[in-house]
Amino acid sequence: MLRTFTIALTLAVTTPAFALVPINEEPVINNTLLQGFIGDAIADNCPTMKPRKVRALNELTKLRDYALKQGYTAEEVRSFVTSKTEKKRGKALAAAWLKERGAEPGKSDAYCKIGEAEIAKNSLIGYLLRSTK
Repeated sequence: MLRTFTIALTLAVTTPAFALVPINEEPVINNTLLQGFIGDAIADNCPTMKPRKVRALNELTKLRDYALKQGYTAEEVRSFVTSKTEKKRGKALAAAWLKERGAEPGKSDAYCKIGEAEIAKNSLIGYLLRSTK
């Protein structure tokens, strides 16, 4: 999902930046990306969950547009989403979120249970997943 986001961001038009919080602290951007990281982790660890790639691309395009409308430049967005440090941070936050709910590597049933619950709640995480049960 994040690779697709990176590609979409490279096509973005530059917008002038105003007094903004650093992009890695912007709540909407970070919350949305976190949900994507969580969905990726669920799909990677649950054999009955698959990512919905077209939906993910659509959500990431909307997120890119949001960031640009907030005043972040295309280069700022691109640098943020391609940063290895930020990806590591996002994956760690997702792992902590999942661990709080009982999912840890090797516990595929827990990942599947969380994925099914997110689909039932119609959350963004659930929207990005497809159950093959």
